[in-house]
Amino acid sequence: MWLLCSTLIRNCTVKNIMIKILLYEDNPQLRDGLKILLNGTPEHEVVGVFANCVNIVQEVSKLDPDVILMDIDMPVMNGIEGLKALRSAGFNNKVLMLTVFDDNKNVFEAIKSGANGYILKKTPPVKLIEYIADANNGGAPMTSSIATQVLHMFTGMHRTTSDDFNLSAREQEVLNLLVEGFSYKLIADKLFISMDTVRSHIKKIYDKLHVNSKSEAVAKTLRNK
Repeated sequence: MWLLCSTLIRNCTVKNIMIKILLYEDNPQLRDGLKILLNGTPEHEVVGVFANCVNIVQEVSKLDPDVILMDIDMPVMNGIEGLKALRSAGFNNKVLMLTVFDDNKNVFEAIKSGANGYILKKTPPVKLIEYIADANNGGAPMTSSIATQVLHMFTGMHRTTSDDFNLSAREQEVLNLLVEGFSYKLIADKLFISMDTVRSHIKKIYDKLHVNSKSEAVAKTLRNK
């Protein structure tokens, strides 16, 4: 499927800067297919592929990718453990979990550990390319079913975010859209406000939650229930 769609994606991709991608996937067929797909798409370059992330800190330090596609179920060190090791070492490269797992535990643990997005392997290739671009531009992409699941976890909690962190109604609305995976531009379009206003709201949210990134804001909101 990946190879068959590469020509279509090549024709549809909007010109952008080169995105360097690092891939962690233990399935050799899928790994090779993804590499062919991404290298065959303009402005995308796969700088490395690995079957596990046991040496992720050294590999990311050497290759300096913009976006990391990370499987979860890998031998020796799984993707969430690799993500934690990367964040503990101080690396802020964008990490998209690309997995078959859509259960609450893995979704929550990935977000809490600093993932920038969570997408399923059944995602169509054209959509995968869009998600990579979104993450590279500061978005937090999620497969729609995962976004719905995260929202259910978020809205089902006993205490509201505004009670815990003194968020205004508009800040709560912006945070809800962050949880759902909206980029700054999409939030602006959804709420009919400017990008500068979105940035202002998000800065206030970060200050009130005492976080420095979207993934930290979502994780803290979920973690504090």
